[in-house]
Amino acid sequence: MRVNYGDVHCAYSVPSDYAMFPPSRRRTANSSSRSVDVNAPARKSTNLTLAVGVVAEARALGVNVSQAAEVGIAAAVARRRQERWLAENQAALESSNAFVEQHGLPLAQYRNF
Repeated sequence: MRVNYGDVHCAYSVPSDYAMFPPSRRRTANSSSRSVDVNAPARKSTNLTLAVGVVAEARALGVNVSQAAEVGIAAAVARRRQERWLAENQAALESSNAFVEQHGLPLAQYRNF
């Protein structure tokens, strides 16, 4: 059995309060039309330079630019973590593959398929 490094997914723990996509918005007792996410992680105000046409179209379509940027950045971070994990663990994956090629799967005799 050979592991294709492009298909390996990083298995690292994620805090239970973290979500790549923002959780549902809740209204507090003292907010009328403004929704407030009481479970949202702390926010950092950041300036981004974006293409004018992209921002205009996003606003015209009702896309929340901040949320879209956050989701995109979170996806880029996840990809980079996966790439880093694969690079750091490449030797172990190759060693495991070599073992399986030489000795077969350790519990193959118990497989029902």
